[in-house]
Amino acid sequence: MKIQHLVLALAAAGCVSAQAADAINLANYQVTGTYSLPIFNGANTSGLLSGLEGSAIAYARDRGTLFFVGDEGSGIIEISLTGQTIGSMAFNWAGTGATKNDTEGLTYLGNGQFVVTEERLQNGYKFSYSAGGTAALGGAPFVSFGPTIGNIGIEGISYDARNGNFVTVKQDDPSVLSIYNALTFSTTAGADATPTTSFAAVPTAPGSSTYTSLFGLNSLSDVAVLGAVDGLNGTAAAENLLILSLDSRQLIEITRAGVIKSSFDLSNVLPHNGIEGVTIDENGTIYLVAEQVQDGSNVLANPASQLIVLSNVTAAVPEPEGVALVLAGLGLMGAVSRRQKRAIQA
Repeated sequence: MKIQHLVLALAAAGCVSAQAADAINLANYQVTGTYSLPIFNGANTSGLLSGLEGSAIAYARDRGTLFFVGDEGSGIIEISLTGQTIGSMAFNWAGTGATKNDTEGLTYLGNGQFVVTEERLQNGYKFSYSAGGTAALGGAPFVSFGPTIGNIGIEGISYDARNGNFVTVKQDDPSVLSIYNALTFSTTAGADATPTTSFAAVPTAPGSSTYTSLFGLNSLSDVAVLGAVDGLNGTAAAENLLILSLDSRQLIEITRAGVIKSSFDLSNVLPHNGIEGVTIDENGTIYLVAEQVQDGSNVLANPASQLIVLSNVTAAVPEPEGVALVLAGLGLMGAVSRRQKRAIQA
């Protein structure tokens, strides 16, 4: 039996090694669920917050739940993986200087801690979640990603728990992707954070106020790191990023050098909803959050923000080397079994 176990272990190891990939491959994904999110106009009798205008989403691995914010900036809502409300926490913006409270980015740090970004201030605020409580952002540690700007600022943020990296995306004019080795949060204003790597759209002509697309996308709406996926450990794909574009209705996978590896067309996924946020769990399941219908097409049929679930529905196929190793292992097991039978008969 020990030999059999060894053979099986070697065969399995060979398959895992053979399947090591440089991309998660969004072509293998399909929509496997859509769920309406809570509709609250301010606080209701349950103390829950406005869930309209869903704009950012984050997966909390140590809780097994999702959190999302709306671009009204009223607070954060915790939901199950199928959209059931669990709890919420209000935001108090006093002292931040915000006039729109435009929360467009959200990421989870672990142990109940989050960073939420305000698009126009281009600040990220760190706070600890407490159901039923209030996060006083004016006194929270924060970091600046750039000067105060119009409705074209920071749209997404993602934290890589493996190495402490942060990744942000700026919407447009120009669109910018920035990677930070680390960020320093402080309760006092300091210099803008400096990225270690940055990609930016360029003017279409010298002095022009219009810009080329970045990664073939008309705007950048959110970002998620693939280092969170357990099955990608030890592969090049663990370094890749998911980039969401509301205007292009595309989800793409890129390397940290900016090379596009795969894409998912969202054109026919809730086509009347603006899809603004993306996150991913340890199993590789992708979660998107979309605004409610705003184009007047059929508001009553779809009045709420939506949670969209994308799952990998294609089983990994071992490459020839892995298959050969498995067959060899099975052959060896057969030989061992025959010898054992002859020994018993003797």
